[in-house]
Parts: sequence; structure tokens; C-alpha cells
Amino acid sequence: MSETPSTSFSMIYPTSSEGQLPSSRHLSVTHPVVAKRISFYKSGDPQFGGVRVVVNPRSFKTFDALLDNLSRKVPLPFGVRNISTPRGRHSITSLEDLEDGESYLCSHGRKVQPVDLDKARRRRRPWHSSLAITAHAHRSPVPAAAPGMLRAPRRLVVFRNGDPKTRRVVVLTKRVTQSFEAFLRHLTEVMQRPVTRLYATDGRKVPSLQAVILSSGAVVAAGREPFKPGNYDIQKYLLPARLPGISHRVHPKGNARSESRKSVNWKVSIITSDLPNAGTSSQIYIILYGQHRSSAPIYLYGTDGARFQDGCEDIFTITVGDIGTLFKIRIGHTNSGLSPSWHCKEIQLWNMNSRKQFYIPVQRWLARDQEDGEICREFPVLNKGQPIFPVTIYEVHVATGELWNAGTVANVYMSIYGEKGDTGSRQLFRSKTSFSFLRGQTDTFSLEAVHLGDLYKIVIGHDGLGPGNGWFLEDVIVKDPTTNREYTFFCHRWLDQGEDDGKIVRELYARDYNIISARQKLEFNRKETWAAESWKFMKGNTLQFYNRLTGGFVRLHPNGTVDAVGKKTDKYGLFDVIFNKENICIFQSHKIRHLSLALDNGSVAGMASGGASTKLRVLYQPNRCALLESALVPGHMVIFDHHGKIADESSAGYANLSKEFVVFVKGMFLNSAVILLATSLCQALCIQPDGSCTGVGNQSEKSYWKVHKISSGICMFESVKNAQMYLRIKDGQCDGTGTGDIDCHFKIKKNLENASISLESVKNPGLFVGLQSDGQAKPVIYTKNGSVFFYPQVIKFGREDPTGISATPSKEEEKIRGSKKRQETPPESEARGPLLSSTAKEISETLLSEDEWKVLVLTGNTGTQANVTLWVYGDEGVTGPISLSKDSSEQLFLPRQEDEFQIEIRNIGIIYKIRIGHDGTSEQPEWNLQRVTMQHIKSKKTLDFPVNVWLSRIQGDGDLVCELPVVEGGQAIFPLVRYHVDVHTGQLKQAETESDVSLCLFGERGDSGLRLLYKSNMPVKFQRGQIDTFQVEAVSLGKLQKVLLRCEASDKSQYWYCEKVVVRESGTTSESTFTCERWLPFMSQGIIHSEIELFLQEGDWKVTVITGDLEDAGTTATVSLSVYGETRCSGPIILGSGKHQLFNSNSADIFKINLKDIGEIYKIRIGHDNRGKDPRWYLEEIRLENIDTRELFCLTVDSWIAENENGGDTWKEMPVVRTNKAPLPVVAYEIYVYTGRKPGAETESNVFINLIGTRGDSGNRRLHQSKNNKVKFQRGQVDIFSIEAVSLGKLKKVLISHNGIGPGNGWFLESIVVKSEEEDGNQEVLFPCNRWLDEYQDDGKTERELLAERSFSAAGDTGSVAS
Repeated sequence: MSETPSTSFSMIYPTSSEGQLPSSRHLSVTHPVVAKRISFYKSGDPQFGGVRVVVNPRSFKTFDALLDNLSRKVPLPFGVRNISTPRGRHSITSLEDLEDGESYLCSHGRKVQPVDLDKARRRRRPWHSSLAITAHAHRSPVPAAAPGMLRAPRRLVVFRNGDPKTRRVVVLTKRVTQSFEAFLRHLTEVMQRPVTRLYATDGRKVPSLQAVILSSGAVVAAGREPFKPGNYDIQKYLLPARLPGISHRVHPKGNARSESRKSVNWKVSIITSDLPNAGTSSQIYIILYGQHRSSAPIYLYGTDGARFQDGCEDIFTITVGDIGTLFKIRIGHTNSGLSPSWHCKEIQLWNMNSRKQFYIPVQRWLARDQEDGEICREFPVLNKGQPIFPVTIYEVHVATGELWNAGTVANVYMSIYGEKGDTGSRQLFRSKTSFSFLRGQTDTFSLEAVHLGDLYKIVIGHDGLGPGNGWFLEDVIVKDPTTNREYTFFCHRWLDQGEDDGKIVRELYARDYNIISARQKLEFNRKETWAAESWKFMKGNTLQFYNRLTGGFVRLHPNGTVDAVGKKTDKYGLFDVIFNKENICIFQSHKIRHLSLALDNGSVAGMASGGASTKLRVLYQPNRCALLESALVPGHMVIFDHHGKIADESSAGYANLSKEFVVFVKGMFLNSAVILLATSLCQALCIQPDGSCTGVGNQSEKSYWKVHKISSGICMFESVKNAQMYLRIKDGQCDGTGTGDIDCHFKIKKNLENASISLESVKNPGLFVGLQSDGQAKPVIYTKNGSVFFYPQVIKFGREDPTGISATPSKEEEKIRGSKKRQETPPESEARGPLLSSTAKEISETLLSEDEWKVLVLTGNTGTQANVTLWVYGDEGVTGPISLSKDSSEQLFLPRQEDEFQIEIRNIGIIYKIRIGHDGTSEQPEWNLQRVTMQHIKSKKTLDFPVNVWLSRIQGDGDLVCELPVVEGGQAIFPLVRYHVDVHTGQLKQAETESDVSLCLFGERGDSGLRLLYKSNMPVKFQRGQIDTFQVEAVSLGKLQKVLLRCEASDKSQYWYCEKVVVRESGTTSESTFTCERWLPFMSQGIIHSEIELFLQEGDWKVTVITGDLEDAGTTATVSLSVYGETRCSGPIILGSGKHQLFNSNSADIFKINLKDIGEIYKIRIGHDNRGKDPRWYLEEIRLENIDTRELFCLTVDSWIAENENGGDTWKEMPVVRTNKAPLPVVAYEIYVYTGRKPGAETESNVFINLIGTRGDSGNRRLHQSKNNKVKFQRGQVDIFSIEAVSLGKLKKVLISHNGIGPGNGWFLESIVVKSEEEDGNQEVLFPCNRWLDEYQDDGKTERELLAERSFSAAGDTGSVAS
């Protein structure tokens, strides 16, 4: 038996960071504001630890804004709607009533339940019960920290890899744990050697800051070398030199005073059983729970030998704060060492102050391989031989979401909180299923703890270990067998560093009633399903309604009767959406135009369109089926019996009735349609950067596919984002690297049961595009498990083939692509129609595209088997990459052979250069290219590009790509230029990288293409503090504008810090500098980016853009600036993108721009492209400073620039204020847009307008929110919009256009009237049009310039509109 004195302190962690001052900005704020620091608590809930909020005029303009902010932080069923004083006697109704330093209660109603604020302030934050405070050998009592004091930071032992004798104790303060990278940099300084990786003492990798926090108290620091085993014993190294002293508690009004609370000494006796192997090599800790509070985890060890051996008693003396009357303990170990299992016989505790003694019989294993596998157990204190509280085995049901890749292999931890304490952090590792946390699976775990009383929250998270460690958690249900109650904790969010908000730990609150919770979940699922399916009910769509019970389609007969037994091809089974307002629609018969589906007195029939009974409300179910309910009489549904006849719920047994319909949209796969292949309610099939396909893509334009219709029911799918890349199945793989051949042809199989489609390979019948559990695409056999189901959404409808000729190529007369010996289906270009075939040769010649070119490639003495790619540049665009490939690739690009290909080039204007190269793969990547010739098939015009160059890493200049200019009259249109690129690696520690770095130069005349920076002037590239010089040869780009840098680092240890890139042309002294000063890759908005755009940082003006300090004030969009002078406008200057770490909340970003020769500046316009995950932006101020003259303009904005704020305008104009001249006023222009009355005149496209006057223009503005109509631009309708701009003077003309998106994108515009009021008089100007803006009507233009009609006066017909 041995006795070791050990002490521990139980100190309170900060309960909120809200009260801290915001981080300082780069520039000081010139206008001081009065800030109040206030604490808010939850009515009737002493367990809620409160939040601290800084209230000032900048953060909260109104009292309602404060209520909305608190609603996100204080968990109340209906949000925070009332604030009162602590006793609930007085309500607070304005910001002025709040007093600095005081505390208030939040509630969702007038009734307020007072709480004990002292008790609420003592609550710890999530996970704190599992954070270890190590013991300290000390015999004298030390005063404990008072409640409300800052808890001492956690200590961590850091060992040197392979050298256990070299170790350091590190304190995990906020400064060193801002990020995982910052922590590694701190360890590099502490250990005095590069630290790029961390391991647990048993060799497991520690990949994140969360994993460090969840570790057992020690880590092994390594460089780039693997883990080296050793005796990493942390027990004797965790003894601090001294206990923390007494801190100060912050009181209201800022009066600080010292306050101590008496500490209590406890003697702890632990007897290890004498069973075989009962002793342990792990570190044992204990936590004491009292009425007032609990202690921190206290590690029990001494300095004179091993503890907790078979049959031994170990005695310790510990010191904790005043926890009140003891009612339970928790004891556990870290599961470390060679023999971690432990069998404890009994525990005795003596309160050395009160002399009370507590005996706790244990007789349990704490071992992963014994009993229930738990290494942590709780025991209640006995009173007269009986436990004060029962020990309960909670049943925990964890539901993983249905999204693809929703499952995780990481270790999941959970802590349950109740009115009687918490369970501590427990690993959920022994599920009743074989594999835990799989997609769509519910896992059941048992969690033993002393009964917690009523439960109110859980904290659940994972450690981020393992591949694919992200996790989509649906919900958690905890069943309490003692009270027979269930508690539901709804989540429905990602716990993933690369998704959502990047958090891998979430705090979830219990729903009060399980039935209500189930209803809320069902309603949430319905809303989510409606969001995914609502596109089907857009006006102009033609629908079919399939009934699964009858196996038929709904039909409306000429006599007005309705049934549900129609065939798919039945002409009476088609319905047009002629009215749509939210989820209320009118479905008019496509065949019988005067009849629509109607519900009249509970009966379904065909009635005259437009009547109240024809308005049906669409209610979507989570199974993607729709209910049709009467909008006039809620509750009346469209119902059929199993014979397909009209019924009501009382006419037959419920099993024989059906009111659910699967909705199909006609014309989804017409040629040139743009669609999205959804794999779930929020995911879609998309192409990855490596060419593979995944079903976990975001439903954004990266996941858009263009349809190329081959024949009836057979299509190809080309990526919109990556032109010339087609979905294909080939050689047992499913990817997006197809070139448009037969491998890319798919037969569309429609699944009637859920409105999905499946894609069957035409070349490999029976093989379908399918998804694995992680979302990766692969060829599979058809099953009904959902892996082959895709839910199409139409982004842009296509058109029927205008020629009326079948798009099915006959085997004998297919067009030849590549060699004439090879017959295959040619790929389609981005804007081309279906492939052509005909038995008549003359028809084929007539239909020959104007843009077909023949490409001849002559190889020199050395051929290649690598993949060859071509780009073609014109003065209006670029086509590429075009893969120059054939079926028998081994016969291509042989020595002294000329290969022939046929390609299509559209809408790029006059060709001025080409780029050709290969990917360096295969056994023979080196290639000697002699000549490239392009010949226009119809006009026979020939472009000859003599080359004679090596495209090889070991020959020539080491580049695999070359650019060739078009030659006219013996002279190149633009010269070949050799750019010298100096890449500066930063001086920061570990700034160097061994990863591949690529660069693309952008100028006035296009780009250089992405080039691998391969051959440096230095022996080892990208070393810390080094300047590497590379050469990039390209056709002259004109004035350089930006640079794109890419660093493909597979490991964080290979991240690279680039300081800047300097580019100069050979033979010149002028340089273009592109400042970087950041790490690559980097994380922004929860997404890891491997590439960054750097804009030219030179000019005569400095621009400082200050983003506000409001919550979520930053933007992910790309920001542009236009500066207007008396001589000219600068044009839009791209400042940068928020996704590249610019325009973050509470930051100032500085840019240099060139404003030479624009004259005296009188206004600016700033805005963004509304792209990215969160494009909304709160702009506080813009400053323009002339670098030479020091002239400074400070333009205050203080406004949101967002589509859902301030009228929806994403641009803001400000006049420049000068001392010697009055600024121009900001004018609100009212715009009246008259849509014509011709059939089909309406549009659903996005419409843009630019007002042009004698003082410049307004810039292109989207007409986003109509003042008088919810649905814009309808036939015969007048829509009123308002835009703000610095006074434009006398209006001369407008530019009006639309982007062609939507099913009915054509638009007939009658006229536009613009009204404005200024000090020097009112203005009302008519701009007549009376023409189509439609690519298929009139002259095909979708943009028109309208001139002002000066004879128009205010007495015109717009006066009635305005009234």
C-alpha cells in the first residue's frame, strides 16, 4: 500500500467568448462607438451558461436585430421575443434600456421564469467535463478558483519522435490554438526542430486541433518521418511546477475584486482486484460530482513507481474546490500502455475537512475487451447502504443521414447533459450493427451513467481520423429506461471540416415532446423535398402524374371525367402549368385547352381554366411523391381507388386508396438542354478535377450537364463547366473523361416509382452509372437500392431538332472522326445539335457544319503514346481542351506519321493561336512535334503551324505544351514571347514544399494555359526564402492582368507559403508583380482551395476596402470596382474573390490600381458577382488615396450589398466629396418595364439594365425585385423596379438584356419608362422597343440598345401605372 499526495483544481472555463473585444483591424476606426457588454441567460434554465454580447450602434441598428441575433444563440422554441430583468419584473423594449455589465433573461413569451444567475454562471461549456486538469503533488491546501474565474489552460506533454527523453510541456492557450497550423508552428519553436505531424503515444495520427484536445494528454511531434515507437510515459511529466494563483472575478460595472472559495482536501483509496491481469498500464483519473459543481478530471499517479497493480491499494491526497455534497464519482483511464485493461475492486473517499467517509463497491472491468467495453464508469454515493441515485443504462440511437458519403469511419464521442450533471465524453464504439455510422443507418449504443434526471442537451462530435471522416448526422434519440422517456436531438447537418460551417462537434438541444419533434422533422423533410422538386411546377412546363397504386397516369377526358389508368403515351395525360404562385398551380389539359384539373365539392373533374376550384396546392412528401389538395377547401385531396376511379377517403379501405403521385416533366432531354443529375435532395453528379465522377457534388453550375441527343431515348452528357468532357463507361470505370464516342452513349431508363432515371451504357448493355457508398461513380448492374437512381432537374430546356431529321446514325453512314478507317460517333461541341445521319449523301453535305475543321498532326523522329490535347483561341473565345484520340491509341503519333482528326469550333471569332501538348503519361511520353495544319472543311481555308519542337521533360526546355501563332504573309499575327517568372517562397518556417506547383498567366489576349513549373534555375525548387526562376513560352498575351497559382499538396506538411510572383518579358526591363503572401492550399468558407488568383498590384492609387464587423459580414463573391472621372471611366477592376481569403468580416483589404488619365474622380461603383457559398456582403467604407499627391477620399457605405437586402441590388454607387465642389446626389431611378401582349411574351430569365446619361452610366444592374408583382415579366404586365445611382444627368439611352436562363427564356419587350426626381427637376423618359429579345425569334439578339424618345411627356400612360 502506498500513499501519494496529489492535488487538483476545479476551475471554471470561460462560458462565452461573446464579451471579448473583436480582433483589431489593419486600420484604425476613426469614429468611436459606445459599447455595452451584456450577459443574456435563458428563462427558467439554470443549466444554460449564458452568452455575452457586445451591443453598439454598429453591431445592432435596432432592438429587433438584437432579438434575432440572440435567437441564434439562446435555444428557445420560438426564438427570443422578450428580454427582462433577472427577476422578470421589468421588460426591456429598446437598446437604450440595456445597461453595461448587467445580466438579463431571454424568453419567447411574456411569462418569465427567474433563474439563479450564480448557478447559471458556473455551467461549463461543451466537452469541458472531459478535459483533463493534471494532478500536482502538494500537501498544503491551496485556495480554489471562484466561480466565474477563467479556468487554467490545459497542459500537454510533447515528446520528440523516437526520443522519449526529449519532451516539453505545452500550455494550450488561445494564442497557440487558433488553428492546427498555428499550433504546429508553435511546436516547431518549442521543440527547436520542424514539426509537421503529430502522433498519439500509440502511433495513431493526430490530424487536427480537435484530435489534440481529445488526446490523452500527450502527443509525439515528428517532421516528415514516420512514427517511431518508444516508451512515451507521460505520468511523471505532467506535474506542474506550482498551482495557479487566485484570479480576479469580473463583476458588473467593471469593479474587480479578489474572491476565494475554500478548498477541500480528499483522501482517495483505490483497490485493484487480485484477478489475473487486473492491473493496468493506463493513466487513471477521477471526477467528483457535488451539489454545487463537479471537479475537473484529476489524474492519480505518484513519483515512486507503478500504480494500480494486481491486488494493491493506492492512496492519494487530492485538493479540489468546494463542490458541495458529494453524490457521484466518475472513474476511468486513457486506455494507453501495453496492458491498459483494469479491474477495480472498491474506492473509498474521505473528506478531510468534514471527516465524512464514502465507500463505493466497484467490482467492474474498465476495459475495451471486457464486459461492455467501457473504460469509464460512474458510481453513485451510498446513503445507509443504498445509492442516492440509480445507475441507468441509456439507450442511444444515432441516425446517420441518407446523403451520399454521409457515413464516417472516425471515432465518435458524445456527452449527455441533464439536471443532475453529465455523462462526460464517451466514445460510441460498440453498436448493435456490424459497422457503425454507415449511410442511412441507425446505430444503437448503450451508455451507463448515474441517472441524470431530465435531459436537456447532448454534445456530439468526432475526432476527424480516418479517410472520409466527415459525417452527416440526422438525429440522436436517447431513451431513459428509468423514466421511460425518449429525448430527440435533431441535427440534420454535416460534422465535416470541408462541409457546412466546418465544425465537427455540435451542441444539440432536446425537443420537449417526441411527437412534436417527429412532426417538425417530417415538416422539415417536406420543405427540403419541395425545394428540390419545385422546379417541375414552373409556369410553362408540361407534366404527367403517375399513380403507383393504379400503375397508370392521370387523364382528363374531353367530357370532363378524370381517371388514373392512362398509358405513358396517352394524349389526354399531359398537363400544362399555366399558373404558379408558390405551391399553388393550375394544371390545364395539354390537349383540351379549355379544361383544367379541378376539385369541386370533393370531386375531381375537368373544369374551365382559371376558376377557384382549378387551383390546386402541391404538397410534397419525403418520398418525392406529391399530393394535390384543393386551394379553396384545404383537406380535400385528389384521390383514386385501385381501379383508377375517383374516390374519397370514406369510399373504400385506406389500403385501396391512393393520393400520392409521381410527377414527370416532358421534354427534359431535348438537345442542348442543361440539366442537373441530383443524387439526393442537395447533392448531384459532377466531375472531379482528376476526371472521376462523384455523386456528392453541390447542386451548382459545377454539376451542370449539357444533353446531346443521339436518338430517341439515347443521349450523351457533357460537363458544362469542363467543356469536351463527357460522362462515360469504359474499361470497368465510370468517369467524366469521355470524348464523345460510343462509350459516352447512354440509354435513359425512367423509373416510374420515384421519377428518377437510370443511365444504361449503350456499348455495354446491362451496365449502369452507379454510386458507391462514398459517392464515387462506378459501373454497376441495375438494382433498386438507389445507387443507380438520378433525379434530373432542368436548368435550361433544350429544343427539338430544327431540321426534323432523325439523330440516329446508321452503322453504314456514320460521320468519320479521326481516321477515315475508323467509324464511330463524333462528339458534339458545346452548342451543336444532335449527330446527323441520312441515306442521302447530298443531305449530309447540306447539313455539314460551317465550323467543321480538319486537323493534321505530323510527328517527327520520336512519337508518343501520351494523351494529346488541343486548344484553339479566337478573338471572341476559346475552344478546348479537345482530346485528339482514337480507339486504337497505340497507332497514333508514331514516328514520321501524320494523323488526321476532325473537330468542331464554334463562336470563337478569328483564330489567332493554338496550344497543343500532352499529359506526360504512358511509357513513351517524349514527343517530337513537327507540324500542325488546320483546314476548314467547307471553305478549304488552311492554317499552317510549323513547329519542330520537343515536348518532353528531358528534351528541350522541359515543357509538355507549346503555343503557335497564326502566320499571315509570312509574319505571325502575334509574336512568341518567353516570359521569365520569378516565384518567391516566403521566409516563414516550413514555407518550402515538394509538391507540384503550376501557373497560368492571363493578359489582354487570353491566357498561357496552366503550366507545371518544372525546370527551375535552382537545384531544389521552392525552398524557404528562395527565388526560383522559370520560363513560360506563349503567344504574346499583351498587358498582363492576373496570375493563377496552383499547389497540389496531398499532405499539410507539404503546404507552401508563396510571397509573390514577378513576371517580365524577355528583352524588357518592365516587371509585373503579383503579391500572394499566403499558404497554398488554404481553407476558406469551410472549403480547401488548392489554387488562387493573384491580380496585378501596381498603380497610382491605393484602394482600401473595409468590411464591417457584423456577423457573417464577409463575402465569398468576386468584388469589382469602377471609378468614374471627368475624362473617362476606369472600367470594372476586379479586386479579388472572397473565397481567396479577401473581404472577411472585420477586415481591411488594400489594393493598388491604375487610374491614370481618367480625369477628376466624381464617383465610384463597387459590387460583386453574387457567387459562392455566401455572397452577401456588408461593406463599411472605401478609401481611395493617390500615392503621389496623398489626396484621400473616404467614402462611407455602411450597407449590405446582397440580393436579399436593400432591394436586392448587388452594386453600390457613391459620389466623391471634394472641399471645393458639391458632390453629385444619389438618385433613385424608378424603372417601368412593359412586357408585350404577344403569346409567349413573358420570360423567367434574369433581366439586366444599364442606364446611360450625360454623366456616365449606372452599370449593368439586375432587375431583381419588382415592387408591384411577385412574378416578374409576365405577358401584358408592367413591372416597377428601383435602382440607385449617382446622378446620371439627362438620360440618353438604356441597354436591356437577359441571360436566357429558364424554360421560357424568350421575351417580347414593349417599352421602358424611367422616372427620377432631382433638385433641378423631375425626369420621365420613354424608351420604346416593341421587339423580341430571343435567340430563336426576330434577329436572335437578347440585348438591345434603346434610345430615348424626347417627345414623351409626363402626361403619358405611365401616369396611371404610377398611381
